[in-house]
Amino acid sequence: MNTEIARFNMVEQQIRTWQVLDKNVLARLSRLERQWFVPSAFHALAYSDTEIPIGHGEHMLPPRVDARLLQDLGLQAHEQVLEIGTGTGYLTALLALSCAHVTSLECHADLLAQAQKNLQQADIHNVRLLHNQGVPRALPPSTFDAIVLGGSVATVPDELLTLLKPSGRLLAVVGEEPIMQTTLVKRQADGTGHSRVLWDVVTPRLHGFAENTAFQF
Repeated sequence: MNTEIARFNMVEQQIRTWQVLDKNVLARLSRLERQWFVPSAFHALAYSDTEIPIGHGEHMLPPRVDARLLQDLGLQAHEQVLEIGTGTGYLTALLALSCAHVTSLECHADLLAQAQKNLQQADIHNVRLLHNQGVPRALPPSTFDAIVLGGSVATVPDELLTLLKPSGRLLAVVGEEPIMQTTLVKRQADGTGHSRVLWDVVTPRLHGFAENTAFQF
């Protein structure tokens, strides 16, 4: 596989056509070797528009979804970012290329170790990886300019908003199959969140987050 051509086709045929037009975002996707973050058994699919299994029932998101999340976060070079759901570290790497520092949480120790190796191979060092499941309890409040969830949740836990700086924002895929919506939540002065739906997509669940309770009759 000619990875340079494959990366070019990914950007032009998958990502641009999904309304990702930010030049900085496109440049990072064109630069980063995605195959470094894909399990070896699936290297042939590294630049394909598909979810890729990575173990524990988890998947890498299609490149267009990662690209759209990155664009809609609108990161600045000075910002501190929290990612929940490291996976193999591909979105982590894109975030790290776009901001000052990333703290990324993963509930599976083997994925965390693999992500560390992948990030080192990509020469990305402004990332702190932590083993954690669900809502982080040990991180100090008002730490992050932005939070992104690498999988879907039924609802956004209020506790996550306390980790945002004033006017910080959180991006997550929220809802139940077959309807999930990418939602941007901005922290207000009183600590509450103001949410806005951006686009529809279905992604695998993040482990460790509560589901909506269904009534039994």
